[in-house]
Amino acid sequence: MGENKVYLSPVYNLRKIPVDKIVANDYNPNVVAPVELKLLEQSILNDGYTMPIVCFYSKEKDVYEIVDGYHRFLVMKNSKKIAERENYQLPVVTIDKPTNERIASSIRHNRARGTHSIDSMVEIVHTLSETGLSDQWIMENMGMDKNELIRLKQISGLASLFKDREFSKGWEEI
Repeated sequence: MGENKVYLSPVYNLRKIPVDKIVANDYNPNVVAPVELKLLEQSILNDGYTMPIVCFYSKEKDVYEIVDGYHRFLVMKNSKKIAERENYQLPVVTIDKPTNERIASSIRHNRARGTHSIDSMVEIVHTLSETGLSDQWIMENMGMDKNELIRLKQISGLASLFKDREFSKGWEEI
């Protein structure tokens, strides 16, 4: 009989991490308007941190790279009052996944609660396509349908994104 391994969500391994050991990723397309950022700061001032920052721990660099929670991180970096109150530490949970899966996780987190930059999404789709991931993988892991994926590829204007597609002729020679 096989071993029954119980899955434990990352949130059950919450840790306090010094803010100086946390770094932003270079792919997050989530955009927050100044008004909403101010509201987030007010929320953290009044309620504290109620959601952890999701990070990937890089052993080589000894830093925690943000997967989700950049704006909560930014609030601490910009608010001395919050940083001092929190002893310059953030609540962090970690996920141990390769870069492509971390990008997909960031997009899922963002899409589940808000908007993100189209330009950044175009770049992400381009990057994932160029690394050899299939359209199916991108759609399933980014929560996109076929039309949205095609639109993002079209916006990029890069023919290489369509190299594996079969197209019908929209015209015929006479």
